[in-house]
Amino acid sequence: MSVVVVAPGQGSQTPGFLEPWLAESRFADHLGALADAAGIDLKAHGTVSDADTIRDTAVAQPLIVAASLLAFGALASHRDRLAGVAGHSVGEFAAAAAAGILSESDALALVRERGSAMAQAASLEATGMAAVIGGDENDLLEQLNDLGLSPANYNGGGQLVVAGDLVALAQLAQNPPAGSRVIPLQVAGAFHTRYMLPAVQRLREATSGIAISDPTLTIWTNRDGETIASGAAFVDLLVGQVANPVRWDLCMAAFENAGVTGLVELAPAGALVGLAKRGLKGLPTVAVKTPDDIPAAIALIEEQSSAPS
Repeated sequence: MSVVVVAPGQGSQTPGFLEPWLAESRFADHLGALADAAGIDLKAHGTVSDADTIRDTAVAQPLIVAASLLAFGALASHRDRLAGVAGHSVGEFAAAAAAGILSESDALALVRERGSAMAQAASLEATGMAAVIGGDENDLLEQLNDLGLSPANYNGGGQLVVAGDLVALAQLAQNPPAGSRVIPLQVAGAFHTRYMLPAVQRLREATSGIAISDPTLTIWTNRDGETIASGAAFVDLLVGQVANPVRWDLCMAAFENAGVTGLVELAPAGALVGLAKRGLKGLPTVAVKTPDDIPAAIALIEEQSSAPS
């Protein structure tokens, strides 16, 4: 019995969320090194930048991954007691670094390139995303096909994020499938769809010169919820993930099938714990939002890793 550590994706950031972390010098120093690798002022963006600034894809993605790596660093002494790691969308870069596939500096450099490339791709057409909660999935997929929209994140727990043309998204919101509600998301484009294809080649070129190692922790992929033993194969999936759906529902199913008995979400936490509470009912969880949550996360890891199978 053991705990999986998960890293959140874009949209989990809020203004000032890194303030409590920077009150401790070990985290401030760590963030400084990550900011150097990312080439942007993560300290300012995590403390004083406003919501519009940190919504920018090129800022949000490195900021989120850096926050996850700060939190994982605080759990590193318990790394060998984990069931494994996984990340949602851009969170897969934090998971790759946690699993030893990428160095932290390479992960941040790639995320910087990913965020910039996706922001550029998003500027080409007026697109966006919306979360659809409830209703019948087959009915929704049929309506998406009629509207020219695409499923982007199969999040499980009755939530599917869809993406595409803004006019079509508005039509979906005005006439949602029976029993569902549509919530527009504050993102800059139709991520994980064909609209992001221009970003794929740019990211692939960015990975050509980096050092890649095979994972030293079990790691699950967003592609299909399977574990990946090859670091090179995982990085290849990271590149293609930009223009393909995130199957977080399959990741959660895989956790359950693997006998995972607890889940810790890294900063900026909350979204994946929320999905686990709906999709993995009864699973103990901890959301590491600030350093004050670290003792609870360590306690859960220790408790579940020492419990009888």
